[in-house]
Amino acid sequence: MPFYDYRCLDCHQRFEVFLTYAEYGRRAVVCPRCQSKNVRRRIPRVRVAKSEESRIESLAGDFSDPAALEGLENDPQALGRMMRRMGRELGEDLPPEFDEVVDRLEKGQSPEEIEKEIPDLGLGEADSDLGG
Repeated sequence: MPFYDYRCLDCHQRFEVFLTYAEYGRRAVVCPRCQSKNVRRRIPRVRVAKSEESRIESLAGDFSDPAALEGLENDPQALGRMMRRMGRELGEDLPPEFDEVVDRLEKGQSPEEIEKEIPDLGLGEADSDLGG
């Protein structure tokens, strides 16, 4: 079904319009909120599906040069950016703790400071049953 995303340039409302292929470009699109014709089509994000193999190859290419990893231990923001990129490339849902740690790194907090503030960060339920 040809649904198109639009944004009103007057009231900033985002909305969707159904237009047949014959109507697209010919029929005027009007904002449902303020009735303005001052609208612009929004192009939604496009997701590209990658195989696990291509994701691993992409990461391996980035980190195959040891120079790419130099200085990460002294630059929490660079470490956070690398971890965020790796998380995206893996394409899996990561726990909220991952985002918490990466957010803190990107703000410049050291791994040691994060560990002190969130001491049980790495413990799952199985680990905490072991006396942790």
